[in-house]
Amino acid sequence: MATNEVLEFAQTDAGHKIGIRLPMANRHGLVAGATGTGKTVTLQTLTELFSKSGVPVFLADIKGDLSGIAKPGATSPKLEERIKKLQLPPFQGEACPALIWDVFGKKGHSLRATMSELGPVLLSRLLDLSDTQAAVLEVSFKIADDQGLLLLDLKDLKSLLQWIGENADELRKEYGNIAPQTLGAIQRGLVSLGQAGAEEFFGEPAIDLKHLMQSDFSGRGVVSILDATSLISDGRIYSTFLLWLLSELFENLPEVGDLEKPKLVFFFDEAHLLFKDTPKSLVDKIEQVVRLVRSKGVGVYFVTQNPLDLPEAVLGQLGNRVQHALRAFTPSDQKAVRVAAQTFRSNPAFSCEEAICNLSVGEALVSTLDEKGSPTVVERAWVFPPHSRMGTLTEEERKEIIDRSPLKDLYGADVDRESAYELLKKRKEGDESHSASAAGTTDAAGKPEESSWVSSTISNVLWGTGRRQGMVE
Repeated sequence: MATNEVLEFAQTDAGHKIGIRLPMANRHGLVAGATGTGKTVTLQTLTELFSKSGVPVFLADIKGDLSGIAKPGATSPKLEERIKKLQLPPFQGEACPALIWDVFGKKGHSLRATMSELGPVLLSRLLDLSDTQAAVLEVSFKIADDQGLLLLDLKDLKSLLQWIGENADELRKEYGNIAPQTLGAIQRGLVSLGQAGAEEFFGEPAIDLKHLMQSDFSGRGVVSILDATSLISDGRIYSTFLLWLLSELFENLPEVGDLEKPKLVFFFDEAHLLFKDTPKSLVDKIEQVVRLVRSKGVGVYFVTQNPLDLPEAVLGQLGNRVQHALRAFTPSDQKAVRVAAQTFRSNPAFSCEEAICNLSVGEALVSTLDEKGSPTVVERAWVFPPHSRMGTLTEEERKEIIDRSPLKDLYGADVDRESAYELLKKRKEGDESHSASAAGTTDAAGKPEESSWVSSTISNVLWGTGRRQGMVE
């Protein structure tokens, strides 16, 4: 494949086509604009183009209307009008190869992670813990490692915290004071998390990243659609899960530098949730991952209403930009328009700030990276319509896609192997059995009866048997 391949997705009124260069697609991107201005269509069109070029895509379906990408689209008067205006070839519906995932395992393949994989840092954010509580949680994970206890699901961590509370005096010597009030706060957070649906998320089989980076038999990249219609009800779970997934890609993929095309393109819809009420330490971690993950061959595209939703350090790393219309009704809105305009390389033909407020639905200001990695001059352009369905799948269509998926058997059944919960339960039962054995009983003559062979032998020597005297007698 030529290294200068361009994914053309928009066109100016003058007929100039604009696209993203595949070797520059891992330099990340931004799709922004107010509700109803065309962000979803842009996201779907870009997804199709990446898939056709053999690039796997992962995208979160917030409203359920992106699942239609798995089925061919149909023409309509509005669509025909756009095709005529841009002088595009006659419309032909075409589906993308797709896998459907669901954290809760109800509307797609179960997309799980183990408790250990998520780790104490992200889990602390998920539980909204204080610094002290977060430190205790981190110590708890260290204790689990030292004790050889696997933390796979929610009940594993609950059991571990209970065991730590029962053995706090002994553990204090090595790990410091662990206040029962702090453990109680974490345990209450886990109960709340379980009620929010995390019982289904934590566990096995955990997602294998290679299943998100597949191509079909014709070489097209497979589109992994995360059904987030239920997940988005709790913004913390949604953003923490996607941040974990991005971190896993960063930590597990090898360093590859610049490639002819990305290994994976990751679309992060409702990106403002990633940074909302997030501690600075975690924001710094996000910035680091975004900055470095491109060297692993992964492109990250943030989809949000307002560019101000993203920290400047992140915004400065997004080389490919599509800005749909913004509304300037309030001083805050006007500031967002100015910021959005200033992020582009200006075009003397028009004012970016004025254009952003006057863009039509489906129209956008577009700037991508040239072959040297420099931003191109911003242009006002119309986004091409997608060839897949713009809308949701029916329940029957969704079931059909899931049933014929090669991953159905792999992710269709829960796995509950021996981990912290089972091991601590056995340990507790063993301690109780040992205590009962050590206490022993006495017979009618007042002689102690022991259950173990060693104890029985000692007893016989001291007290004798029915046939001979013992030392005491």
